[in-house]
Amino acid sequence: MGTGDEAEHAGRKGDDVAGSAETGQRRSRTEVSAEAVASLPAATNVTDLLEDRAAATPDAELFSRRTAAGWEHVTAAQFAEQVRSLARGLIASGLDIGDRVAIMSPSSFEWALVDFAVWYAGGVPVPIYETSSPSQIAWILEDAGAKRVFAGSRELAESVQEAIEASPALGESWLPVTVMTEDGEGATLRSLAGPGLGVGDAELERHRTAADLETLATLVYTSGTTGQPKGCEVTHGNLCLLAVNLAAHLPTVVGPGSRTLMFLPLAHVLARAVQVTCVAAGVVVGHSRQANLLRDLATFRPTFLLAVPRVFEKVYAAAHAKAANGLRGSLFERAAHTAREYSEALEAEARGGEGPGRRLRIRHAVFERLVYGRLRAAFGGQVSTIVSGASALSPGLAHFFRGAGLTVLEGYGLTETTAPCTVNTPEATRIGSVGRPVPGTEIRISDAGEVLVKGIGVVRGYRSASPGSPEAAAFHEDGFFATGDLGSLDDDGFLTLTGRTKEIIVTAGGKNVVPGPLEEAVRECELVAHTIVVGEGRPYVAALVALDADELPAWARRRGRVLTLEDARTDPEVLAEVQSAVDAANETVSRAESIRRFVILPRELTLEDGDLTPSLKLKRQPVTEVFRDEIEGLYSA
Repeated sequence: MGTGDEAEHAGRKGDDVAGSAETGQRRSRTEVSAEAVASLPAATNVTDLLEDRAAATPDAELFSRRTAAGWEHVTAAQFAEQVRSLARGLIASGLDIGDRVAIMSPSSFEWALVDFAVWYAGGVPVPIYETSSPSQIAWILEDAGAKRVFAGSRELAESVQEAIEASPALGESWLPVTVMTEDGEGATLRSLAGPGLGVGDAELERHRTAADLETLATLVYTSGTTGQPKGCEVTHGNLCLLAVNLAAHLPTVVGPGSRTLMFLPLAHVLARAVQVTCVAAGVVVGHSRQANLLRDLATFRPTFLLAVPRVFEKVYAAAHAKAANGLRGSLFERAAHTAREYSEALEAEARGGEGPGRRLRIRHAVFERLVYGRLRAAFGGQVSTIVSGASALSPGLAHFFRGAGLTVLEGYGLTETTAPCTVNTPEATRIGSVGRPVPGTEIRISDAGEVLVKGIGVVRGYRSASPGSPEAAAFHEDGFFATGDLGSLDDDGFLTLTGRTKEIIVTAGGKNVVPGPLEEAVRECELVAHTIVVGEGRPYVAALVALDADELPAWARRRGRVLTLEDARTDPEVLAEVQSAVDAANETVSRAESIRRFVILPRELTLEDGDLTPSLKLKRQPVTEVFRDEIEGLYSA
């Protein structure tokens, strides 16, 4: 692994990035940085963002709360008062400054309320994914040293209680669990807030102002594609400085008049950082669950969305399936082709080439009336921008959505960088890249090709990481964090990711193979949901292929057939379709790196089966262990 010093000697400093000198962005062959465009006093903490918002626009809607009667508007002043009331209750219950408070809940208004209330009380929120196993729950509660827990439902509260009782380290301790509802039996938000009436303004203010930019704001545990989750120490400075700089960097996306519907889990640092940014910028935030998403999109009518690539794939597959039969199916396929062609022409125009020609513009206008407008209506009719993160998005899908009038801004970040460290913008988008650095961030490519990040979002380290451990070593003395991702920078400062350092496969012949690009290329096939390239220590490269159970029925209907997932595994037509995608992927690499054989897996890869993280990233090691027999079969005679 190249160090920061090695990368600096390799780079050429001081060259302006074309078209971006006014932002203070700089680049070299191995390095690019963007100066911060906003700063804050050292005494600032996250609560000041809400205080400032409530003072500036007290009567403006800040949150929209889903109720049985519809959306209930919550102004900035109302939200701040509800937060203070709950914070008083926490202080009255004995919460001390610096105490850890766990939150296990789906994304909701109550999640935001508890999050800010813990900050106002001087505490440190610790999110836990609602899909976490009992052992993961116990591990996080123990490692964080949590003093109390908020659960999004009585069922989740029972899960937490069972995890506590089953843990030798926690079973003897008293850990109060509050259900995040207003009413009901037992400990609820209302019952917690009641005793806080005796906490005066001065005491609340003492707790609220105890933290500054350097203080720990939250412990966010990595979703763990391998091993136990690691607790990342995110400071108030990480969240606050990112919020004000992102708001300044994306004013047409995140600003007054903007609305977003949050359906990603707030336990994920990306969703959480964006929500804090929305509070700072005065963006109206609503929350939804996957089961109600289409209904909520239609009634909430967001202007931008935050999503992971799997959401784009599902939307495209659903639209394709809905138009699967006869003329409608043919119409959709022509519209999809035109959208991609139109977007690619826009990309060429941005690079100084020719834009969409007259015939293409006419075709695009026709499909705008017939297809694209209806697609946007499914998102509520007001969405113009979708920010994509957490994993790589297929360029084909990005071109399709942009061509259909939905600009996709792909970004990049990790829990260790408080999520976004690079992002495309409406003014500077390069599909296939993850954009340029956000203000206040520097990206460096080491001699080994690893992406190193330094700046306002880089957390202060891992909790409990011992000096000299691999975890501690990832944070370099010069301030750079070694991401473990491989990437490259183009002449204009756009970062493109090419794989993971730990995922590099070394075949028996000594050939290094980066699986990521091959896997993404195979996933261009509409039937394929996931691909896992294997071959470590083997004579050749092979692949596990998981079919998309949502797309398969529609694909079969278009051919006048009915196929189950089990039938599809050996169906000649399905195998030929996947082989075609494999062949296309192999054209991008040498023969030694090419996929020689593949097998279709007997089931989907799902979050419920432990194959994916909560942000829908593939858990490579567990999946290869589960399907080791299939892998062995790929190398049998």
